[in-house]
Amino acid sequence: MGSASKSVEDMIEASSGVHFSGFHMDGMESRNSVLEQPTTSTDNVHRQPFVIGVAGGAASGKTTVCDMIIDQLHDQRVVLVNQDSFYLNLTEEELTQVHEYNFDHPDAFDTEQLLSSMEKLMHGHAVDIPVYDFRSYKNNVLPSRRVNPSGVIILEGILIFHDHRVRDLLNMKIFVDIDADVRLVRRIRRDTVEKGRNIDVVLNQYSKFVKPAFDDFILPTKKYADIIIPRGGDNHVAIDLIVQHIRTKLGQHDLCKIYPNLYVIQSTFQIRGMHTLIRDSQTTKHDFVFYADRLIRLVVEHGLGHLPFTEKQVITPTESVYTGVDFCKRLCGVSVIRSGESMENALRACCKGIKIGKILIHREGDNGQQAPQGIHVVCRRYPRIKIVTSEIEIGLNDDFRVIPGMGEFGDRYFGTDDDDQEVVALKQ
Repeated sequence: MGSASKSVEDMIEASSGVHFSGFHMDGMESRNSVLEQPTTSTDNVHRQPFVIGVAGGAASGKTTVCDMIIDQLHDQRVVLVNQDSFYLNLTEEELTQVHEYNFDHPDAFDTEQLLSSMEKLMHGHAVDIPVYDFRSYKNNVLPSRRVNPSGVIILEGILIFHDHRVRDLLNMKIFVDIDADVRLVRRIRRDTVEKGRNIDVVLNQYSKFVKPAFDDFILPTKKYADIIIPRGGDNHVAIDLIVQHIRTKLGQHDLCKIYPNLYVIQSTFQIRGMHTLIRDSQTTKHDFVFYADRLIRLVVEHGLGHLPFTEKQVITPTESVYTGVDFCKRLCGVSVIRSGESMENALRACCKGIKIGKILIHREGDNGQQAPQGIHVVCRRYPRIKIVTSEIEIGLNDDFRVIPGMGEFGDRYFGTDDDDQEVVALKQ
């Protein structure tokens, strides 16, 4: 069975290299008296926040970009966390030679405290963020700032892409790119006016620490950015596109924010109603098959929309030219025995003459105890394969059964569940 499983993995890996068109720049309740737009989550499940990282050189306009994003997301709960809040306190010896201290070096930050605070926020807990005093070089002089959990968290700082553990927390990584001369002018203005520093000291620090640190530590992290914004806050088009993408992600299932290759078709009352029927243990086999087929057809049609296409012009009966697209050629389908076979008719109805193969996935006799949850495994291991579904289950219960679930889909669809077999036996 090991060699068979390996061949299946090889086939999946090979098929994953055909096409990828995911979004990448540079490179998301019970019935009440008042009905609300249906969702696939429940009230007692904590919703994962959408975390945005904004990096760039000192005085590049990161804060301006963050403020513009927050302003346009005025109808969302957004919190801002600054990496500057996590500067380490200077020792007495360092205070005597503060002008020789490199504030732009990764070691100047308490990354462990930053990670701890972010983890708490992401798990729905309020945190007290220190406020660093740039006059005393201490983070315990000023009162801390209480930050409550939110649907959107923006983490801003010069080196937030430097540590991979911080990068791994981010759903979107933005790098603000601006000319070095502009950053220097802004830094002089900021440090002399806001921080009360002497201009000679500012220039000395820039040449001795700021510029080398940018070249050595900050600029190299630009490669990790999903989006690079030239001209910073002056680039309104880029900010608008970013906000649109964030809004799209906020409307998605939590797992879609983590895996860009996962798609959940937009939920409507029709879709939620069909799921209600097929999840109902009292639904007859005839109704189960009818509504399952409707959902399957929707998923297949949506999935076909992710295939590559070519532009095509045709002449309409009114002698007009219509510019459209041509369907992808040379398609094949592969169904996973046995539940996957229920989707074959819908695929044949959508793709005339399509050839369909079959694979069998063998499960060891562990009652699912050794099997990680499917979406995480497939999305991580095969990031170029797109997964389309109509709903995502909450998870597994203590008996390793999917919840809320719908029972054994194949048995209910093909009529091979135990209850039906008992009825047949009685009739005989």
